[in-house]
Amino acid sequence: MALVIDLKPQEKILIGEAVITNSSHRTRLHIAGDAPIIREKDIMQEDAADTPCKKIYFLIQCMYISSTPKEYHERYFSLVNDIQKASPSSSIFFMQINDQIIDGAYYKAMKLAKQLIEHERELLENVNK
Repeated sequence: MALVIDLKPQEKILIGEAVITNSSHRTRLHIAGDAPIIREKDIMQEDAADTPCKKIYFLIQCMYISSTPKEYHERYFSLVNDIQKASPSSSIFFMQINDQIIDGAYYKAMKLAKQLIEHERELLENVNK
């Protein structure tokens, strides 16, 4: 079954190693095959990874688009260890994310990492009160 993606005018999408920019009209794409696909709104640039949990998301994103994702595992698991020491409440997120990474389901891991980023935001908000 093909993945169906609706793109807004000028929206970008990463498919494999190619960045595709939509024209000035809405477009519907039907994509079949096995290539990493990330919408522009879900792509995190490295300089935007300015918190520990955003760095986790960035590393998972790197795994997802890489042909050799295990290159990022050592940095990822080292950072996970540091975060869990500082924030034990994050462990439940990492249990789920790690399961997806071990299964090679990097896109699902990215979605879970967004929840982790939200958890981090809430923790930081409470510290600043």
